[in-house]
Amino acid sequence: MTFQGMLFIITPALICGAFAERMKFSTMCVFSVLWGTFIYCPVCHWVWDSDGWLYQMDALDFAGGTVVHILSGVSALVCALVMGKRLGFGQEPMPPHNLTYTTIGAAMLWVGWFGFNGGSALGSNAAAVNAFAATHMAAAAGVLGWSLLEWLKRGHPSILGGCSGAVAGLVCITPAAGAVTPIHGIILGFVAGVVCYWACTSLKNTFKYDDSLDAFGVHGVGGTVGALLTGVFCTKAVTTTSLGRPVSGLLEGNAQQMLPQVYGVVATIAIAIGGTRIL
Repeated sequence: MTFQGMLFIITPALICGAFAERMKFSTMCVFSVLWGTFIYCPVCHWVWDSDGWLYQMDALDFAGGTVVHILSGVSALVCALVMGKRLGFGQEPMPPHNLTYTTIGAAMLWVGWFGFNGGSALGSNAAAVNAFAATHMAAAAGVLGWSLLEWLKRGHPSILGGCSGAVAGLVCITPAAGAVTPIHGIILGFVAGVVCYWACTSLKNTFKYDDSLDAFGVHGVGGTVGALLTGVFCTKAVTTTSLGRPVSGLLEGNAQQMLPQVYGVVATIAIAIGGTRIL
């Protein structure tokens, strides 16, 4: 119960990255309580409770790809659009003010994610070990994917890009950590690094929304990629141990697994947009 409380408070905290410098602290507290209660909790029930409709459809989300990342990332985009841009956005540079702190924070996230993903096994067991290893491989591959694309596009990689790529890989593996092997985790992480780089640069520049810390570009997009790729790479060898029921994916000939994954993504996006807009 306490572990789930940690997931509950992480999720609205992620949204803060999109509306940084545009909301009063007291307002943020009220928004976080309402959002967590009326948006997070229903989706949490859909996905993780044995009576939840997505759970009963075998929609796989081991540690929060839909529940945490898509839900917070899309809600973050709604907040950024509703509240508008920061003063000076687009007219003056707004890079991170301290890359040392950024790097320390990313390193803390990387280590903390082992508790987030591995802990979702709810025990010190084989499922936790698999989730731990897959998480680490995905984060490392995310660094490589983002850095490689940044190198090709801008002529050199950056420490900020490496940190962003690591988080993208971590986000992408979150729904899949209890369903895929560590080798497949490498694929998920690399894809996330590439796709999230595109979302945080080309997509953001095209539509010119002010997502301060790229909550949508990394968490919303990365979570969506991870949820869908879980349906591709999930394997009975892992799901039987971690979920207690054998679920195979597209690579093992079960194309039907893509349907609950898509339903989960669409339903999460819908409640995030509608509920967050109202709040």
